[in-house]
Parts: sequence; C-alpha cells; structure tokens
Amino acid sequence: MARIVKPQPGPQTAFMATPANVCIYGGAAGGGKSFGLLMSALRYKNVPGFGCTIFRRNFNQIFSQGGLWDESMKIYQGIRGADPKFARGQWWFRNQNGDIVSKVTFAHIERDEDVHKWQGSQICEIGFDELTHFSEKTFFYMLSRNRSTCGVEPFIRATCNPDADSWVAKFIEWWIDPDTGYPIPERSGKLRWFVRRDEILYWANTKQELWKQFDLKTPEEKAEPRSVTFIMSKLEDNQELLKVNPGYMANLKAMSVIERERLLHGNWKIKAAAGLFFKRSQVGDYLSFVPDDVIEWVRCWDLAATEKTENGDPAFTSGVLMGKRKNGRYIVADVVNKQMSASDVRQTIKHTAQQDIAKYKRVKIRLPKDPGQAGKEQAESYIKFLAGFNVVTVAETGSKEARAEPMAAQWQAGNFDVLTGAWNEEYLQQLENFPDSKFKDMVDASANAFTELETKNVFDLSNLI
Repeated sequence: MARIVKPQPGPQTAFMATPANVCIYGGAAGGGKSFGLLMSALRYKNVPGFGCTIFRRNFNQIFSQGGLWDESMKIYQGIRGADPKFARGQWWFRNQNGDIVSKVTFAHIERDEDVHKWQGSQICEIGFDELTHFSEKTFFYMLSRNRSTCGVEPFIRATCNPDADSWVAKFIEWWIDPDTGYPIPERSGKLRWFVRRDEILYWANTKQELWKQFDLKTPEEKAEPRSVTFIMSKLEDNQELLKVNPGYMANLKAMSVIERERLLHGNWKIKAAAGLFFKRSQVGDYLSFVPDDVIEWVRCWDLAATEKTENGDPAFTSGVLMGKRKNGRYIVADVVNKQMSASDVRQTIKHTAQQDIAKYKRVKIRLPKDPGQAGKEQAESYIKFLAGFNVVTVAETGSKEARAEPMAAQWQAGNFDVLTGAWNEEYLQQLENFPDSKFKDMVDASANAFTELETKNVFDLSNLI
C-alpha cells in the first residue's frame, strides 16, 4: 500500500512551495531541515528525466547510522514506485510499467577540487545538506551545473545551522538583523535577485532592476539573474520531533551560551569571544580539600607544538587533573603549566604521574596524538616511556573552540568545582580570556580531560564471551 508523506505546516511547507532559484532553509537545530530537503526531491519524481543530487561534505554523513540515507528510508520507503539502490547511493522512481522516471542521488564533495568530477553534469535539483560545511567556491561551481532538460526550471535547495564565520552568513545577511543576529521574521521567504560578476554579488529586489543595471537584453542574458530566499526555522516548527523526543529542547537549553544561541535561537552573529565560554563566577565551589566521592580521575596534557615561542622562549606544556564525582559534578584539582624544553617535558609528565598515583591511586593519563607517522611514533614512544601507567593517546579533531564547547556547557551550569591552589589565578584568567588569550594550553587540556571523563565504552566485551 502506497504511503502519503507531506511537509509540516509552516516553514517546511514554505520551503516546498517557494519559486526561488536558490532557497536556504535554516536558522536553528531540530527545525526539520533535512526532512524538508528530502521531501523537496519528491515534488518532480513523476517528471521523466528529472534528477536531484543531494550533497553532504563527506561520505559518512550520508551512509553512517542515522545519516541522510537512513532518513531517506523513513520517507521514501513505501512510496509508490520508489526503488532504493544502496550500492549506487540512489533512489529510482518507476512508473506503473516499471520504467525509471526520475532519480535522487546522494553524493559528497569533501574538497574544492572534487567539484571537477561533476564537470559536464546537468542536475535539475541540487541539494546541500549543511551548506555552511561547503566552500563558496564549491557552491558557485555547482550552481553552474544546475541545468535542466526535463522541462522543470533548475533550482537549488540548501539547509544549514548558523555560522557567523561562514560565507553563507554574508550571502543571506539581508534576511538577518544586523544588531541581534536573529532572522527577521517579516523577510523570511521573501525573494531577492543577484548577478555575479568577477566573484562580486550585485543584489536587487527584482530581476528587472538587474536587467537595467547590467543592460541584459537577450533571453540568455535575462536568464542570468538568480532569485534567492532564506526561510527561517526553529525547533518549535518541528512538532513531530518534539512528540517523538520531548527532551530535545532541554538538550539544546543545556548547551553553552554560544551553541545555545546558534542552535536554539538561530543567531547568525554569535561568535566565540572572551567571557562567553568560561567565567570564574560560574565556578560552583572553591574547595580546600579533595572530596572523597571522586569516581574517576584523568590528567590530560597539552604538549607544546614547538619547543620555543615566536619570541624564543620555551613553549608552554600544560597538564590538567580533573575528576568526576558520584553526584555528577566535576572538579579541577591541579594544573601544571610550565615553559619547558622538549627534554624536560617527558620527565615532568612521568614525575607528575607518579605523584598523582601516590595521592589519588587511579589516574588515567591522556596525551594528544598528532596526525601522520611522526605523531604515531611519538604516541608509541610515550606509551613505552610511561609503562605501568594507564595511558591513552587521542588524535585531536576540530578547532579548540569546538573542543571546549562540551566542557563550557557544564561550567556555565555551575557543575565545576575548583580545588584552591597557587595555580588558580593563572588558570582562571586563561579560561576567562579564551579564545582571545595568547596561550590556550590549559583550556585545551581541560577540554580534552572533560571529553575523556565523558567517554564511555560502548561494548562490554565480557558479554561477548
């Protein structure tokens, strides 16, 4: 029996109905953006020769569990004529005779150079899931592939969450309040037109204005201006999600200030700035003793990237001792932050490990693992040097700001205590000034220590025996 699927009233419906050549749908997490993008591809499934390609930045974002392919299965499976081709990353839509009428393809573009694989392509509908993950160069190259021979006017549909540093923020700035960073409700869904010359965008309220400005007279020239709109979404628009996962709103509210502004309130201006991650006034308690309910300890090290700074001074190496308590709170119990030569770093780490074990019995040591063979060899060398201790080496991914976000959320909620010590002022000063501080070693070590405490084993291997 064939299924009936339809968009939710509000922004999803507006996203499906807009006549814009380019429509960007976003503003907050949980607004049903990916669902809307997948739904958009169904509008012309019965048009012979229609094709839609939806892009993500990498392969895993499409085919990993819960990725775009899994989401498409929820929507497309059971629709009359829908035929999934997992190996191809495609959905074929057939008519009553079994003939292929249209296709929806999933693909990834990880690097700007990858766009040349699409040279010569004609794609009627191009979809970008999380447009801010793609470069401006990639977007405009693929715009040149946005062509049609099936009778449907070519168009682009994209989704994204706010990112103040992305080129998308500049592209949609007309729809965003310059003072608050929030989308302007009255402009949501309104069309504007642009012409691109020498990588510069010229905007107007109508295409006729651009015809006149650039003396566009032939049918080919008059087709050059493209219409654009931005449709704002927010979590409240996705009532289906709130029914299935009523705790999702609470999860967003529990995030740090920056991520809460971006993902819950759709703020396109919020940026990482001093004081937005950590404030000393947010510390729960300053303790004069270590509580006896700490269930796990980790000492995380941030190793100096170079032996000397730009001024010729030894670079900083930082080690933060952090614990998690039975009541769910966290404690920063000790911080080592020294300018050391490379020859002194190893001995300091080993000596500190010996002191930690003597005082706290069980302390995991976490060290960064740089990419490449050299990083692998250094990690293996440290593991051998620290034989007898519980040591893990972890490759760092993402920016320092992104790594600090999870800890910042708990810090801002007042869930961190600090053991009083001579290191307090230097430590808290760097946290408060992050990410504008010259040095970020203690912040990075703290963020990685928190991540390690929150890392749980997915499998209990004893159950497999």
